[in-house]
Amino acid sequence: MPKPVLKAGSRPPWVGLAAAVWVQIAAGNTYNFPLYSSALKSILGLNQRQVTMLGVATDIGESVSLPAGYACNKLPPWALILIGSVICFLGYGVIWLALRQTLSSLPYILLWIALCAGSNSCAWFGTSVLVTNMRNFPLSRGSISGILKGYVGISAAVYTLIYTLILKDSSSKLLLFLAIGVPVVCLALMYFIRPCTPPSGEDSSVHVHFILVQAASVLLAIYLVTATVLDEVISISDAVSYILVAIMIILLMTPLVIPVKMTLFPANPKKKGPQDGSSSQLVSDDDLTHIDPLLTPSSSAACLGSSNENEYASDIEILLAEGEGAVRKKRKPRRGEDFKFHEALIKADFWLLWLVYFLGVGSGVTVLNNLAQIGVAQGVDNTTILLSVFSFCNFIGRLGAGVVSEHFVRSMTLPRTFWMTCTQIIMILVFVLYALAYSDGTLYVATALLGVCYGVQFSIMIPSVSELFGLRHFGVLNGFMQLGNPIGALLFSALLAGSVYDAEASKYGGSTCYGSYCFRLTFLVLAGICGLGTILSIILTVRIRPVYKMLYASGSFRLPQASDH
Repeated sequence: MPKPVLKAGSRPPWVGLAAAVWVQIAAGNTYNFPLYSSALKSILGLNQRQVTMLGVATDIGESVSLPAGYACNKLPPWALILIGSVICFLGYGVIWLALRQTLSSLPYILLWIALCAGSNSCAWFGTSVLVTNMRNFPLSRGSISGILKGYVGISAAVYTLIYTLILKDSSSKLLLFLAIGVPVVCLALMYFIRPCTPPSGEDSSVHVHFILVQAASVLLAIYLVTATVLDEVISISDAVSYILVAIMIILLMTPLVIPVKMTLFPANPKKKGPQDGSSSQLVSDDDLTHIDPLLTPSSSAACLGSSNENEYASDIEILLAEGEGAVRKKRKPRRGEDFKFHEALIKADFWLLWLVYFLGVGSGVTVLNNLAQIGVAQGVDNTTILLSVFSFCNFIGRLGAGVVSEHFVRSMTLPRTFWMTCTQIIMILVFVLYALAYSDGTLYVATALLGVCYGVQFSIMIPSVSELFGLRHFGVLNGFMQLGNPIGALLFSALLAGSVYDAEASKYGGSTCYGSYCFRLTFLVLAGICGLGTILSIILTVRIRPVYKMLYASGSFRLPQASDH
């Protein structure tokens, strides 16, 4: 008889998810660069090109997560958070000392390296919580991706509120907060980020709990936008400022309601047998070479407190079983199973997904990095509101992509990459709107649509990687995918947009360009890039449709078995 593997443990992973929310806010520390870049420029006597290169350092540090991806299978989650906290303290600490001029005449290259190191902390924070929670909730990967990436998306608003209301627009105090405050928060929570027994896929409360967390994040985003606007239009006293920040902290703690409720009002789980349709939760000994061992009871020992219970066969027994033909010998993995990094690199689907993500995120980050200049060129005086519109819509795209893709993948076995196709089609229209530049209203509409599409690319790529290539080496596979962001920024933003802008500005003998033509060629090229991305994403979606039919044929995620092939 097959043995049940996925069972709800006595210590469910909801506490870890609530703690992950705070760590993901900490992982958004790179979004603070615009808040202190002007101070670095004026106090340290930097030119605009040097400041721009410091911005590139934050992009590189944020996206280079391959070391963290490799480490996540070697070290426990808390160790990754500890490493991230140390480099966050050192990196931003050096920047703070430089801004305070305690370190006089600090070479620019050391400043660049320090900022790159400080921003790289978010890669360690994000990898730790994302990999751990994807494994803790393997049947709800889209929802987890949307929630965690959504909180990263609104982290900029969290830091902005702290910067304006508590730190009183002090760049020096902000850098000190990043160097000390962020590591302290992460170190306080790292114990709670740990592998746990996944909740049962048949438990309807799981869906309700996800809705609660998603609603809490939406409420937080709306509150942050409202508080930021109020701070811009009216004068707020110190007492009110602390109250507003306290409300924000309470909203950030909302996901803790779930484990508190489960502790005070524990549910009585019903025992299920093979006749009640839970066969998708059963894995036999014969399939041990095909399933992700991270989903077996032995991987949950950290939460269950036992490493000896429910173990299968010893190495000798497995070898004897192989000799008798009871267990299949190791073979190359197939889509939906666990791939090692070098095994995934030779798969066409892996590179198709990378190219689709690279083209979508690369074109989006080009606008993001130049959004202030785009607004000025088209006559928008207050580009802060333009940035706020993009940030809020980016959050909506990240969260919404997880919710929508999770619904349709279960109800229609629709590959998640279908939504990457839809957003890239929309992005073609968005870049045409940018190029035409009819009015300020068009600019805001285009920015809002682009923010949503940009967020969708992030949230869809993450669960797609785990579903196609497994969770065992998800950290390094996801880390490689993330390289699409800095590469896109370098090629499309620095080389394309920067060169076009400087060429147009030089025609009139200045360094600043005004008019729709400043970025028109860039937008038309980006529209073509998204056209290519659309074609590739259609090809990818058609190719992987059979995989999703296999994984979600029963309406919920099912571990691939030998009989499926």
